[in-house]
Amino acid sequence: MRVEIWTDINCPWCYIGKARFEQALAAFPHRAEVEVVHRSFELDPNGPRDARPVIPLLATKYGMSLEQAEAAEARIAENAHGEGLPYLAGRRDAANSFDMHRLLHFALEHGRQSELLDVLYRANFAEERSAFGADRLLELAVEAGLDGGAAGAVLADPEAYAEAVREDEATASAMGATGVPFFVLDRRLGVSGAQPAETFTRALEQAWESRVPTPLIQVGAAGDAAGDAEACGPDGCELPQR
Repeated sequence: MRVEIWTDINCPWCYIGKARFEQALAAFPHRAEVEVVHRSFELDPNGPRDARPVIPLLATKYGMSLEQAEAAEARIAENAHGEGLPYLAGRRDAANSFDMHRLLHFALEHGRQSELLDVLYRANFAEERSAFGADRLLELAVEAGLDGGAAGAVLADPEAYAEAVREDEATASAMGATGVPFFVLDRRLGVSGAQPAETFTRALEQAWESRVPTPLIQVGAAGDAAGDAEACGPDGCELPQR
């Protein structure tokens, strides 16, 4: 069974959702027969390439004060900490993520995609230093176990793996995905947002037990009993309620 996960490094709910999904997957009896592939989804394809502090960006996007943006970021940090994830609230940057996605496709070819994704998430949400910029991305690629020369060549060529990124985004659009994280099991069952681990457990069990060609069913979509879960979309990331 294949699980495809559409994400963006700028999305805190993708960071949290990955941890919740992996918790469910670790306890799944057929874990060894599940292939996980991470797909590209840019929250802001036209975003600036230079990294900018996230708090002013949140304030502008949501029309709130800097203090309110700081409080919202702190609540997301609480959710991350609840999953055992490090998170430096308010001390991260945001920028165009296209190069990150290109590198993730390169890493997939070399069997290091999950490792690179973990390194990128940690750098973006848990470290003081920005995760953006070609030099920094090269360092992170090497840290994930990739060859520095080959990774540098990918970063130097703006068309390297660019089509693969665009194909992922087109597929997500065709499936009706408007935000991330978005999990698709065998192209038949969809799970939207950073759902609780129990929801991912049910989705894995349902997909495994019904492995016949059927239309895509969304778990966690509007009107579904599972309810909506936090996600990030082109207009921003949902903020946890008090």
